[in-house]
Amino acid sequence: MWSDIRASCRAPAGNSSRPRSPAWTSVTIPTDHSVMKSIEASPELTLPGRKPIQLVDENGSAVGDLPDERVLRSLHRAMVLGRRFNRQATALTKQGRLAVYPSSVGQEACEVGATLALEADDWLFPTYRDTVAVVTRGVPAVETLTLLRGDWHSGYDPHAYRVAPLCTPLSTNGPHAVGLAHAARLRGDSLAVLVFMGDGATSEGDAHEAFNFAAVFNAPVVFFIQNNQWAISVPLSKQSKAPTLAHKAIGYGMPGYHVDGNDAAAVYTVVSEALARARSGGGPSIVEGLTYRIDPHTNSDDTNRYRDASDAEPWRAADPLLRFNRLLGVDESAYAEEADRMMAELRAEMNKDAHVDPDELFEHVYAVPTPRLRAQAAALRAELAADRGDA
Repeated sequence: MWSDIRASCRAPAGNSSRPRSPAWTSVTIPTDHSVMKSIEASPELTLPGRKPIQLVDENGSAVGDLPDERVLRSLHRAMVLGRRFNRQATALTKQGRLAVYPSSVGQEACEVGATLALEADDWLFPTYRDTVAVVTRGVPAVETLTLLRGDWHSGYDPHAYRVAPLCTPLSTNGPHAVGLAHAARLRGDSLAVLVFMGDGATSEGDAHEAFNFAAVFNAPVVFFIQNNQWAISVPLSKQSKAPTLAHKAIGYGMPGYHVDGNDAAAVYTVVSEALARARSGGGPSIVEGLTYRIDPHTNSDDTNRYRDASDAEPWRAADPLLRFNRLLGVDESAYAEEADRMMAELRAEMNKDAHVDPDELFEHVYAVPTPRLRAQAAALRAELAADRGDA
């Protein structure tokens, strides 16, 4: 199934070789939502609301102007597949097939809604927790997990999918994203860049530098902050005194939007408009998606040490999948067969032993290897030869 998706991503003859988004994530972006018209009246001066923007409430009822049904079904389908991907990757970690996995269960509306708002030429800069977003963008699942498997480099060609490598250091993807966006603007390329951050990343100096640089140089960037309320064991209340993280945008001279991060329709709508604004020369924005990290930080984290298990219960009731099940009158079983095929293919690929060439550790470090690097490579070869008993 993943091979079918990869085939559907290929650009048509005579065009760039860059793949398009897979068919199951391809949607038309509407631009006439009244919710955005009301908050875009004066974006540079408008403070975000304390109440998140919402189009679908926790009961699955529409409370605002929704995207068309085809978009809603694409969002629902991608969230269902994303949830299965999260669960499968967690199981693979327990089986020793992955070194670590940071789950985004409960955050699929952010992952899917923001990513589906991208156009073919746009770029995505993910964090380590954004594997569902990367798969939604069209990167094969096994390649998405390569880095978390402990293999070399990112596992996929960033230029082929317009997806930067998964970023583990907090917020360092921010300046990278702004740099690419600024370069594109100087070249006259009409594209936008979406960069994911967590709430903890906004406390880092790299985030400040990215926000400030983007605003000063009017870079076409949308910073999407998934506020899941925990930076590992540090709660949001010990990270920031701002009314919302979206309020930080005003200090940098750009608009900020506070969105219900468990409402995929609201996430998609707001991010779509922010990206369109960026492409048209309107500059950067910050969008905060208010959500919750249901699972531990990673498989090696023990949440019982810093939060009560009952804290997650209200958020389970606000599950983004349940909300769309009620809205559309269907549940995950509608995509069960497709999800089963995809996960079976992923398991088969992950059960293959990875090809490991120790010499690759020393490639691409310097254009011309230094004497010290050559000595280290030689020492490793000698150690491995001795372990094998080579003469």
